[in-house]
Amino acid sequence: MLRLIMQSAKISPPLSPPPRPCVSVYFRDVKRTTREVEGNHPVWNETLIWHLWNHPLQKDSFLQITLRDMGSVKKERFIGMATVLLKPLVKKPRKILFVNDLTLLNHSMMPTECTVTLQAALMTYKDIEKIGDEDLLAITAQEVAKQKLMFPSATVHKALSPKPQHFQVRVQVFEARQLMGNDIKPVVKVVIGGHQHHSRIKIGNNPFFNEIFFQNFYEAPMKFFDEIILIQVMNSSVMRFNAEIGRFQTDIGFIYNCPGHTLLRKWLGLCQPNERNSGVRGYLKVTICALGVGDQAPVDQKLIYRVDDTDTRIFKSSVVPISIAYLQFFIYCAEDLHLKKHYSVSPMLEVELIGEKLKTHVQTQTESPIWNQILTFRIQLPCLSSYIKFRVLDCPRNRCNDEIGTVSLSLNQISSTGAEIEGKQAPCALPPAPLPPEPALSHPFPLAGMYSGFLPCFGPSFLTLRGGKKAPFRMKEEDPNIPNIVKDGLAYRGRVFLELITHIKSRQEAKMKDLSLDVISVEKHQNRQKYGLCVIFLSCTMMPDFKDLIQFEVSIGHYGNKMDLSYKPLVSTTQYSPVIYDGNIYHYVPWYNTKPVVAVTSFWEDVGFRMNCLNLLQFTRDRLKANLDTLKSMRNPRDPALLPQWEKLLRELVEDCKRPLPCMTSQPKATDLDKNRWKLHRLLLQELAQKAKQAPPRDMVATAEGWLYRLNAVLPEPQMNLPDVMIWLMAREQRAAYAQVPAHSILFSPHGARHSGRFCGKTQTLFLQYPEGEGEKDTLPAQLRVCMWLGNVTDSRDLELLRQGEVVVYAETYENQAKFKDQWGQQFLQHRPNFSDVTGHKALPKEDFREPPGWHWAGPWTVEPQRRLLLDTDINKSQVLEEVYENQRRDAVGAWVPAAIPNTDVNGEPVEAREIVKCPQGWHVKQTWAVELNHAVDNEGWEYGVGIPPSGLPQVWNSVEKTYYSRRRRRWARVRYRDHGQLSHEQETLSFLQLHHPGLAEDEAGWEYGVFGSKFHLNPEPQSRFRRRCWHRRLAPNKVKGIAPIFLLEGSLSTDMKEQARRADMVSSTRRLDRIMSSRRAPPGITQTPSLPFIYCVFNKPHYYQLFCYIYQARNLMSSHVQTFQGPFIRLVFLNHSQCTQTLKSSTAPTWAQTLIFQHLLLYENPQDTRESPPCVVLELWQRDPQGNETLWGRSIWHPVVWLDAQDRILPPMRWHPLVKGLEDEEGEILASCELILETESLRQQLPMLSVPWKNGIYILPKSIQPTLRKMAIEMLVWGLRNMKQVRSPQLLVECWEESLQTEPIRDFQTNPNFAQSALLLTLYMPTEETFALPLVLKVVDNQDFGQETVVGQANVHSLQPYFCDPWAEDYVPPRPPTLSVKKYQELLGYLYEKFWFKSSKAEVMEAQPRGIRNNPGQLRGRVGAEEATVPLPQGPKCPSPCQDEYDQEVDWWSKLFWATGDAPQTLKYKYKDYHTLKVYDCELEAVPAFQGLQDFCQTFKLYQEWPRLDSPVVGEFKGQFRVYPFPENPEAPKPPRQFPLWPKKEDFPQQCLVRVYIVRAFHLQPQDFNGLCDPYVILKLGQTMLGNRDKYQPNTLDPIFGVMFELSCTIPLEKDLEIQLYDFDLFSPDDMIGTTVIDLEDRLLSGFGARCGLSKSYCQTQAP
Repeated sequence: MLRLIMQSAKISPPLSPPPRPCVSVYFRDVKRTTREVEGNHPVWNETLIWHLWNHPLQKDSFLQITLRDMGSVKKERFIGMATVLLKPLVKKPRKILFVNDLTLLNHSMMPTECTVTLQAALMTYKDIEKIGDEDLLAITAQEVAKQKLMFPSATVHKALSPKPQHFQVRVQVFEARQLMGNDIKPVVKVVIGGHQHHSRIKIGNNPFFNEIFFQNFYEAPMKFFDEIILIQVMNSSVMRFNAEIGRFQTDIGFIYNCPGHTLLRKWLGLCQPNERNSGVRGYLKVTICALGVGDQAPVDQKLIYRVDDTDTRIFKSSVVPISIAYLQFFIYCAEDLHLKKHYSVSPMLEVELIGEKLKTHVQTQTESPIWNQILTFRIQLPCLSSYIKFRVLDCPRNRCNDEIGTVSLSLNQISSTGAEIEGKQAPCALPPAPLPPEPALSHPFPLAGMYSGFLPCFGPSFLTLRGGKKAPFRMKEEDPNIPNIVKDGLAYRGRVFLELITHIKSRQEAKMKDLSLDVISVEKHQNRQKYGLCVIFLSCTMMPDFKDLIQFEVSIGHYGNKMDLSYKPLVSTTQYSPVIYDGNIYHYVPWYNTKPVVAVTSFWEDVGFRMNCLNLLQFTRDRLKANLDTLKSMRNPRDPALLPQWEKLLRELVEDCKRPLPCMTSQPKATDLDKNRWKLHRLLLQELAQKAKQAPPRDMVATAEGWLYRLNAVLPEPQMNLPDVMIWLMAREQRAAYAQVPAHSILFSPHGARHSGRFCGKTQTLFLQYPEGEGEKDTLPAQLRVCMWLGNVTDSRDLELLRQGEVVVYAETYENQAKFKDQWGQQFLQHRPNFSDVTGHKALPKEDFREPPGWHWAGPWTVEPQRRLLLDTDINKSQVLEEVYENQRRDAVGAWVPAAIPNTDVNGEPVEAREIVKCPQGWHVKQTWAVELNHAVDNEGWEYGVGIPPSGLPQVWNSVEKTYYSRRRRRWARVRYRDHGQLSHEQETLSFLQLHHPGLAEDEAGWEYGVFGSKFHLNPEPQSRFRRRCWHRRLAPNKVKGIAPIFLLEGSLSTDMKEQARRADMVSSTRRLDRIMSSRRAPPGITQTPSLPFIYCVFNKPHYYQLFCYIYQARNLMSSHVQTFQGPFIRLVFLNHSQCTQTLKSSTAPTWAQTLIFQHLLLYENPQDTRESPPCVVLELWQRDPQGNETLWGRSIWHPVVWLDAQDRILPPMRWHPLVKGLEDEEGEILASCELILETESLRQQLPMLSVPWKNGIYILPKSIQPTLRKMAIEMLVWGLRNMKQVRSPQLLVECWEESLQTEPIRDFQTNPNFAQSALLLTLYMPTEETFALPLVLKVVDNQDFGQETVVGQANVHSLQPYFCDPWAEDYVPPRPPTLSVKKYQELLGYLYEKFWFKSSKAEVMEAQPRGIRNNPGQLRGRVGAEEATVPLPQGPKCPSPCQDEYDQEVDWWSKLFWATGDAPQTLKYKYKDYHTLKVYDCELEAVPAFQGLQDFCQTFKLYQEWPRLDSPVVGEFKGQFRVYPFPENPEAPKPPRQFPLWPKKEDFPQQCLVRVYIVRAFHLQPQDFNGLCDPYVILKLGQTMLGNRDKYQPNTLDPIFGVMFELSCTIPLEKDLEIQLYDFDLFSPDDMIGTTVIDLEDRLLSGFGARCGLSKSYCQTQAP
């Protein structure tokens, strides 16, 4: 390594005051810095070290030395530099290189009189000693050397020239974790060498950013390496003085000397500069690159959402204290570990935290291992990782190959920083250890300021393991829980029993330690109770076309999983059912009045005390969200229902928050985490209740959303114990789609309805999902309506889920026969049992069935045909395409002859010949069979190919015949049409299901014909080889007290299965005794699934409804596209019914104004149940292109309003509902409402029973909710575009309703960004009600090469109400053009001279104003008094002073100001005070209501690159104005006068202007220094011009008086934004920006309020007589 002893220096000529010199030395671009020593002859004697690693000195190696004065108040602190060649050390490595009085060079490379003295040598590691100070809040190259964080590089960085070079710094911000604060909205502020950048605003303590920032430099390497990179995380929702969460600071030299000049995916520890002892305030993951010319940026191939933190080193300041904690995991045991069928596992538990992994011992071949081990982790608080990962691995012979299951435990859910409660955080950095339990009734709430959270703790409790298929990937930043990307699988794989305790002080224990075998203290948490789960399937709709029979399986844990035969068989599956076409595009399951029911029993711990508290919180959250959704749907701020809804929200929130939570301190089974969370919940509810009482009706939606977010953050329960209920849709014995229902949401509590789950015993709608990687994108596999109940079986005695319906239980078997020589008989069944299940595989003889305990047979076996399985899947289709392929082959002589199977379908399966295919009953054909010629076939319809064994079918077909082709086929097709009968499709289905033949003999009744593996039919067909019929025997419950009878349906109904289960239980018991599993064999005798009864809930009384859906329009569609929405139409889906609206032409805001009516909707539930939980209405927005292809855009789902008595009906108001695109992306809204009305006897004859207008073949909206349309004119002044970068030829596209206009492109945008055509007129019919008003959408479209058009910016004018005018009114003043030209300016001066000097006797009011100084992101920092004068050039003649002749004494500037503001001394007298006065406003001129924001001529609209949100980046501005007025519908009527004629002329712009800026003083600035003051100075920026002097700062003040005037020239509108910046002068560190404000000079120039006038030129000291 290289050692340098920096001895001393001499500065000549001496500097005064004495300097504080410091030496920076560069070797291979690695910087080392000495300490600061005061004086002109500094002496350091300091040792600097560079590690050479594997790269020895070269002959051209050198040291570059720079001497700086760190005490200089000037920005340039450079004194001199020199270069020391190290060639002598290469020749003689043991020699010491002495350099005495080395002359330093200046910037011009000329010698100076300053010298330095030093020594250099090559040393070993034993000779190294590092001495020096360190920066407090920065990681510099100096601190890295001490911390030994410098990494050995594979190559030596090339030596950089001392000349200025091009560099680029890139900072990519990925995510933040564990940010301190409550309900925060973090934003990252990145300052690179004084240039600021900001990220998007996010929500929560663990936000995800994924943003990158660039900054280019052209500087000398030494100066470039000294530039600072400052990264701050701010809370954008609070004021600036309390906004900073934490920061990280380093110099670019540190980044440049990292491997690859990059910090790649590193975590930064954030800390507060003024409170270093508070510790780390959060973590930020970044990649920082510092690249020179020729450097290649590193390629990061990792996914941006990777969560495996293998590199856990944290970069932070060394002065920030580290808070260490020790997490002890007590791993007790696991149960139900299961990986594969008939396979015994050897489990091992692995715990992962922040990249560190600890493992337990391997337990050999057991599904219930007992570990009894302690695993200890040493972590830093706050912990970098937001979750703890548990993995159970299968390790046969200590080789861990397969993963049994995983579970993630969120640290935010098992600990608290104290920030959840506002104003109650303790000042300490560490959360306290768990407190002892407090008395139950003492101190209902702790004292304010005492709550500081609690350390991580958990259990003892169970964690549920899951594996297998995962849920689809989602990225939702608002989710306060564990991110979806780290969530576990869907299949239940067992549970782990463990406990977590955190200690602050180490107990010097090993990381892994065995527990004592005496763990009786935790056994109380393993006491089991029997639970019962009952699910009624009411409907299944919106399904794709499943070709096979489907069924549903319900499971909770392993209980109910029919694939797992190690547990007692349960009635967990429904009967097989087909899916039926609904007449539109979806399919449904035809359950109708016979609803399948499942009943699953299981054994779990009693966690009712914990679930009661959770469900109470859930109730509070649900009511708040429901009220908030209603509030958000009211888009009209003048809606009379808005304020009552806000009051209702507050009233119910206070009521819910005051409801006491069940006490945990007196609960014997409550853990420490239960008690800590109970205390946190109680405090939070108290705070929300207090806030709700004091909340004003302002920012209502944002306020309620903040409350809802805070409730959601503390709601998840980590100690759930009960696994989620899984509902699987199964097809072909494979799990195809799922719904996951939290157990607590359906859990029953004997303490009342609010303690029970929100869906316990209630109907809910579930939208099934495909597992990750399966199914079509953005499609739903099913919409399922179910009624669920879960609870202790002792609470199920009076279980009644629905108010009506009879529960029936059947045993079922199928009698099978085969056909041989026209004879039917069982003797012809070869491999099929005589009696079997519906699939024909499992034998189920009648005599083997036995009734289960608690039940008895209610009658003999009877034949009951399952007509649901025989339904024609095309029953709801109006036409069906039939096809038959005619197949031929070549014979030996090359001629085409019929193939062995002459007639097949498209897959080659045999079908009937087309000559014998009959048209089914109820159908007819219009045209006979015809050859299809519209495909790749020859003129006769044949396609050819080479037959490939064993099927003999070609894999590829060709339309051209060749000699070696051996097969050909052609397609015959015809269309059959349904006969129009008197019954509807649904009535025909019901008639078929109820059809029976009482006249048939018993041995001939109920047969259905077909082939196993395909669909059976009611009537025999020629190809039918099998027939079967269904036998049922009904079961009735015995009189059992204290439990619902359906929960006694456990085990198999057949004798052999019971014997198998008994033997399996014996084997399992033996294994549990010795904890040794046998080898990989299944339990003896169990080879097939057991026989189970089927449970149905039969509804005998149907109820008919009518559904009215009022659809008006959609908006905010295609926000970032140029093209309009093509062919929009709405498809309304309600249960198994669907209709479509009319298809409109292309539009940006399609308006249907249509009513869709569904008549005679059949629902079997009790009307009271329907009113409480109505089925969902699904509105789907579709596009239809000119080719007829339909594309789904989005869905909107809500519940209709239910009326059981039409006399009480009130027409529901239409609301805006969001359109969800894909899984959760909202894009667009739809204005609609829906009502479901019960048909009564008096109203049933009326179709429809409510009067709805009919027009042009559709039902339109009722008159009471129809908007009143009026022809209006929207006149637009399109002035120009401003501050738009990287655009070539932009134009403006204006969209309103179904109309649009666009301007001509601006060809010379860089020289004149104004539009050539200044006025546009748009006439359209608009509603007069504000509820129906659509926004005016402004899109800026950039025209590029090859005809490409791209939307580069957009803005929305949400309400046109402020622009309404009446051109015919007598007092109406039309807009006036601005006075811009020199001629007009001279006329104005002459007019003012005549008015004020010769005629005026009134006081002239001149305006000056204080400007609000703001610091991005938007915090008020103080106010500065500034007034500017904008004067077009050349200037006109000056106005003579009225007092100049009479008074020779000129009044100074301050006297004029004090006289005008009333602060003048009492001794001064002013004679002409009435002539010249100055009025000072206490706000910006733009904020004075009388001045209309200085936008009386044209307004400024911010343009966004996307749909505008809270933190959307502004990409430019549009300047324009609007006027809206009625337009006569009669073309002969006189038209109103145009408001914006073609003015002003184009030659007036761009306009050369002179700007004078008077900086008077500033008020209430934000302190920047430790003394509570700041040292402000002013910087002005206008275009490329920057004025100001850093040396003219005002020391130690928060209310500085500047009294300076700046004069600039500019070209408007190219240079229109005058930016005034205030900086705090700092001696050593970079100057901090106090704030900035921007003045739009173009508004001042164009405004008619004279906002471009300056201060008066003359004043009088003598008072007027």
